[in-house]
Amino acid sequence: MVTDRNGADAGERLFNFSPGPAVLPLGVLEEIRRDMLCLPGVGSSILEISHRSPAFDAILDETRTALARLLDVPDTHEILFLQGGANLQFSMIPMNLLRGRDEPADYVVTGTWGAGAAKQAALEGKVATAWDGKSTNYDHLPSQDELALSPQAAYVHLTSNETIQGVQFKEMPDTGDRPLVCDASSDFLSRPINVSKMGLLYACAQKNAGIAGVTVVIIRKDLLERSAKSLPAMLSYREHAEKDSRANTPPVFAIYVLGLVCRWIRDTFGDLEQLAAHNARKAALLYDELDASNGFYSGHAAPACRSDMNVTFRMPTEALDDAFIAEAAEQGLVDLRGHRSVGGIRASIYNAMPLEGVEKLRDFMTAFRQARSGSTEAAGGSS
Repeated sequence: MVTDRNGADAGERLFNFSPGPAVLPLGVLEEIRRDMLCLPGVGSSILEISHRSPAFDAILDETRTALARLLDVPDTHEILFLQGGANLQFSMIPMNLLRGRDEPADYVVTGTWGAGAAKQAALEGKVATAWDGKSTNYDHLPSQDELALSPQAAYVHLTSNETIQGVQFKEMPDTGDRPLVCDASSDFLSRPINVSKMGLLYACAQKNAGIAGVTVVIIRKDLLERSAKSLPAMLSYREHAEKDSRANTPPVFAIYVLGLVCRWIRDTFGDLEQLAAHNARKAALLYDELDASNGFYSGHAAPACRSDMNVTFRMPTEALDDAFIAEAAEQGLVDLRGHRSVGGIRASIYNAMPLEGVEKLRDFMTAFRQARSGSTEAAGGSS
């Protein structure tokens, strides 16, 4: 019998809590398998069709339309399908929106990814730090009053959900007339968002929206004019918009999967409001266990800032963390180790993580705590 590294049967699906690439809906995987050999009505695999073919024209149009409907994207904004992940956007954004301007770009630094974005922007122009939570290892988010925004900022950048620290903006800050630029990579399509208030919204896909390879950029059309003609074509938003996201061969397969995920959201939940409520219920199962553990489980994020996507916590000792991860894997609960900068446990419960998986993790947390609370007096665990 063939087994994987966790000891599971090769044909058995585990509950994958990886922060990304992350779990995909089973129905989407089944549809991919169906189309892998031959796309219906086309005669070729989805992996073989030309990016100039009528078949891909239809896939691109359907995916863009599905995104626009789910997110209520207004006509004032353009939807682009790019490559390079969020890391490339860390550079493309200041190249297009900041380079050559006298005013600074404001960065709200709420975690590892926000810090990385600010570092890259500083290579292109002036960067002002509107807020930085480094002193407390990014365990909370700023209030509106705490933001030190520049009067004429070229834009204001923030990360809506930090996967490593597990903090999430529940509402976007008010940036006035300054264009708001949002890295929504890890909570994209998990809840409604007012795109009309965004100057630019971007997200890599391998969390909630499909597989690695495609990055969605939704940009206000007037901001396209900031893309200098001196920019290399592949780094210009204006160029990508003019070429309908086909300045080069686009990630055909990743865009196709994104379209399937959009359809799954629509067919399963109806809209993003219903999906957001579902995600909140899943997250509450784990946070309720944290809060009931009398200190055995200690959450990293302040309660008001907790993420519905990435639940981060630790136990009184690293030895307990290690035991938790090992024993969870034996139960088919995998990829739970926290990032090295935070430690402990990180359960990523994106859109496609089924309620059953979260319930099983919650039950395991309860059993693990109860089994050790009697012998871990320092933890303050309840018996």
